Amino acid sequence: MQVKDDKELSKKYNDYVKKVTKTTSLPKNMFHAFLTGGIICTIGQIIMNILSDYGVEKEHANSVTILILIAASAYLTGMNIYAKIGKYGGAGSLVPITGFANSIACSATEYKAEGMVMGLGCKIFTIAGPVILYGLISSSVLGILYYLLGGINLWG
Repeated sequence: MQVKDDKELSKKYNDYVKKVTKTTSLPKNMFHAFLTGGIICTIGQIIMNILSDYGVEKEHANSVTILILIAASAYLTGMNIYAKIGKYGGAGSLVPITGFANSIACSATEYKAEGMVMGLGCKIFTIAGPVILYGLISSSVLGILYYLLGGINLWG
């Protein structure tokens, strides 16, 4: 009797899950991802073209474009707009550099519930935070060593 009740309950639960689970269309999701990623990359290309038109060298234009896209992504994350872009565009919003910046800014903004020290100190280590932290620490240490050694070129 117990087994029959468990099977019936399991069937009811599975029916309920099927009823409330949102179905998605793979072609539609792929199109949204393509469109979103394409728009982000097009914006980046427009920024690079504008910088080049004003005489900025290609290497510097690339760096400035990346900085602008990262800053825009962090700002949009803080304003809770990037989440809507991500919901619409899926992986298309994650692939470009803006998705990386979004993941860092998002983890940093989640500190509010736990306070500034524990919340921000812990949350910055989630997702992509360790990559940035490692980059900052290693570049700082190498910069200090470079300064202390008087700018000696040790590798060439």
